[in-house]
Amino acid sequence: MTVSRRVDGAALGLAVLAASTAIARSREVHEVEHQVFRSLNDLPHALHPPVYVMMQSGSLAAVFVAAGIAHRVGHHRLARAIAAGGAGAWAGAKAVKRWVGRGRPSSHIDDMHVRVTEEAGLGFPSGHAAVAFCLAGLATPELPPPVRPLAWALAGMVGIARIYVGAHLPLDVVGGAALGVVTAAAGRAQWVED
Repeated sequence: MTVSRRVDGAALGLAVLAASTAIARSREVHEVEHQVFRSLNDLPHALHPPVYVMMQSGSLAAVFVAAGIAHRVGHHRLARAIAAGGAGAWAGAKAVKRWVGRGRPSSHIDDMHVRVTEEAGLGFPSGHAAVAFCLAGLATPELPPPVRPLAWALAGMVGIARIYVGAHLPLDVVGGAALGVVTAAAGRAQWVED
């Protein structure tokens, strides 16, 4: 990845993160966001098992699994970037949550489906989305070109899964994805590329 593309991605990620954070700080759920949430959260319960498995690609454990795989196949610098960047995305999401103070979907929407143990704490930004997009951003340049879109599709599915299970609102996912993109750009600059 060229330096200009990395900078462009980081700048876009920062712009999206700033805009979504400003909206989330109002702590309101706008009608469009409510409709998007409903369209995904109301999907059939039969989808839950595969969605739940896919959702784990954005967990903190996924960071260390991905770093271990990268290390095992000889991409040692990438393994360090994944470990540091993925953990940084997760920790960064926790820090932004405290600053923004926006609740989980159950504090904004009545009669919704909660398909996992109800998440405690705050919702914006999604840590799962941040981790998934960070991992995709770090790993994609090292993957064969035909596989690269799949990494981004999986990251997107993690965000959709978090809405489906009732853990996050759509804006939470957008903010988390943006945070992940920014963290990946920083990780590539620090650990992978000279």
